[in-house]
Amino acid sequence: MNLNHINLVVKDVDQAVHLFTHCLGFNLIVNRNSKMAVLENDHNFALVIWGQVLNKKDEVPEYPENFHIGFYQPDQEAVWEIYNRLRQEEIVKLEAEPKKIRNTFGFYFWFERMMIEISVNPFKENIL
Repeated sequence: MNLNHINLVVKDVDQAVHLFTHCLGFNLIVNRNSKMAVLENDHNFALVIWGQVLNKKDEVPEYPENFHIGFYQPDQEAVWEIYNRLRQEEIVKLEAEPKKIRNTFGFYFWFERMMIEISVNPFKENIL
């Protein structure tokens, strides 16, 4: 079974599209009037960006404590590349440089109130 997509609720759809296309390597499939967008990466994983306006609420969505999404990178160089790209973006909050975290190497950052992890796959060596 493969995960088909994840739906993320954000305040600003266009900023989220910018983040995922320019910094994280997704391709835009459709942007529907800056209220909802669908993106896809090279692994056929879809990301649905749902604007908070469609929920008929004004506030930025609250995600549960410790909720986050993570993206594996092939190596530390790729992690640093994304980190350096994100350093140029005012729409994200970086808390620390990439470093050893748990059994891997990576970092966390914030977009709106959503935490995102970029790290090397710690299980890669164990995959047969």
